[in-house]
Amino acid sequence: MLPRETRRGVLLTAAVPVHLVISLGWTLALARGGVRGARNGALAGLAIAALDLGVIGRRYPRIRALPLLPQLADHALFGAVAATALERR
Repeated sequence: MLPRETRRGVLLTAAVPVHLVISLGWTLALARGGVRGARNGALAGLAIAALDLGVIGRRYPRIRALPLLPQLADHALFGAVAATALERR
């Protein structure tokens, strides 16, 4: 969003609402797709990672520069948590 910005506070202020909207959007997609349970959620999270990191992220140097394994783990954990929460809902 702010390719030339380097101040952490400004980047964090911009990133938080964007990350929340993206997370809510993916949670809605999981809900509509009927994804339930930790295992299915983790698999869905990895599919989201393929899109986020492999397709969209490769266009942005800051995303491309992130270490891959922690990003994959983050996406898998997000999917597992979101799908588990949806299952209990």
